[in-house]
Amino acid sequence: MKIEGKEWRTIWLREDGCSIGVIDQRRLPHVFCSSIIYSFEEACNAIQSMAVRGAPLIGVTGAYGLMLALQKDPSNVSLENAYKILLSSRPTAVNLAWALARVRNCVAKLPLEIRAEAAKKEAQQIAEEDVLMCKAIGDYGYLILKEIFHKSSIKESGRQLNILTHCNAGWLATVDWGTALAPIYKAHRSGMKVHVWVDETRPRNQGASLTSYELGCEGVPHTVVVDNAGGHLMQHGLVDVVIVGSDRTTRQGDVCNKIGTYLKAIAAYENKIPFYVALPSSTIDWSIADGIKEIPIEIRSESEILQINGKLNDGDIASVNLCPLNTKGFNPAFDVTPAKFISGLITERGISSASESGLMELYRK
Repeated sequence: MKIEGKEWRTIWLREDGCSIGVIDQRRLPHVFCSSIIYSFEEACNAIQSMAVRGAPLIGVTGAYGLMLALQKDPSNVSLENAYKILLSSRPTAVNLAWALARVRNCVAKLPLEIRAEAAKKEAQQIAEEDVLMCKAIGDYGYLILKEIFHKSSIKESGRQLNILTHCNAGWLATVDWGTALAPIYKAHRSGMKVHVWVDETRPRNQGASLTSYELGCEGVPHTVVVDNAGGHLMQHGLVDVVIVGSDRTTRQGDVCNKIGTYLKAIAAYENKIPFYVALPSSTIDWSIADGIKEIPIEIRSESEILQINGKLNDGDIASVNLCPLNTKGFNPAFDVTPAKFISGLITERGISSASESGLMELYRK
């Protein structure tokens, strides 16, 4: 994707081959800057601090982090230590465990002297696969948007297709293209008139800060709304379709995503509005059936609720208090949407019902 006319990815292997460049998402949308990661500890910190975030990007960062650990020390002790520490950095998104397992399995039986190079190639392969998967998700999702646009009276009336999304599932959450936003980019580039309702997504405001930033760079018309406005918009016919991403999807089609997704799904179901989830296969956890009972929900710092970051009039970025001192906060980062509320899953292999049979039809091989 492009920022001010220049093509960017969220993460890249630097020319020296032993460090990683990333876009620091903590500074967006006010400051665009990149940072360099030299060690697996720094990769772990980037994930925990949300300098990088989004399930697919977290997975790729973890893969590169394991590469960096092996470049320093290729021993079994180093491999297992880095694997465990990186795995613990974010517990909910399954992409991290998937990517780390791929790199570990790739190098575990290799001689020590070639492990680092093998890990590098595997991490690069994971990154490239992520781009291709997201591009394919965009193509399949575009077909859904195109069908909705043409089947209804939207095209004849001359109005735009109104899409609501929650959190940020664009290219900033992946290596490139994104998941939930990829179909929107494809539709916009095709000439379809689209407009996106962007949930602000408290408490970290990834929608207001990151999704709006992405859409603005791409020139997609959009409007930021408070999280609780979604139901009102749906009641009044101002939403044609909802598309969100996923941090973990069970084999039965339950979806774990940013906190607040469940409420949007219920509102869409009540108002008979299609509710789709866009995800790569790396986000599917085949070992889990019941998302509500089995998916671990990350509880993040209460400071994310009690404070908010913003740009001051003098240009400085600062954190300010929202609540009285000594107020307690509870901050679950995700919730689970049961499969029955989901119209379909948009994957790199096609569109599936939110069910075990539907997913198996796509991924039987």
